[in-house]
Amino acid sequence: MIQIRHERVSDFNAREALLDQAFGDTRYRKSSERLREDRLPAEGLAFIAADGKQVVGTARLWNVGCGNGTPALLLGPVAVSEDRRGEGIGADLVRRGVREAKRLGYGAVVLVGDAPYYGRFGFTAEKTGALWMPGPFERHRLLAVELQAGALDGARGMINPTGRLEPKPDLAALVAQDRRAMRRQPRHAA
Repeated sequence: MIQIRHERVSDFNAREALLDQAFGDTRYRKSSERLREDRLPAEGLAFIAADGKQVVGTARLWNVGCGNGTPALLLGPVAVSEDRRGEGIGADLVRRGVREAKRLGYGAVVLVGDAPYYGRFGFTAEKTGALWMPGPFERHRLLAVELQAGALDGARGMINPTGRLEPKPDLAALVAQDRRAMRRQPRHAA
């Protein structure tokens, strides 16, 4: 039985393995990755599809600004384990993400994807014609759905990241911690 739930810290390795399986190294070269780099997903909008303890799908939404500062979310990547595709898991993840985004009061969600697939969730290119991604992208694949009527009216320009920065470790603290650990280790006679 598949359960769609919020992502946990313990899901990290399985999620990353799933994304590597689905997209390979190309995922780091995508324009949408420029909007996710060094950022955390939007609060409460990172989801996992699990079959028992096995992670079989993932979808995350990220805070972005559409050109002139119009707030929105970026959906992606959405990935499903190769052996579980065709079961509707990806669709369930997208529906859950969009439903939660709307419940939390967000106005719109943008993504880069296939219109025939995402169209069933309301995504179109109707309001993305004046928006750009930070890097190469296929214009017809830049799609959006408004969760509040008119949320993307007048949105134009570059889509840019606005989400919380991923915390970076304090290098000085790590070095000090390592030194303390080295001093506590017993010394062996040579």
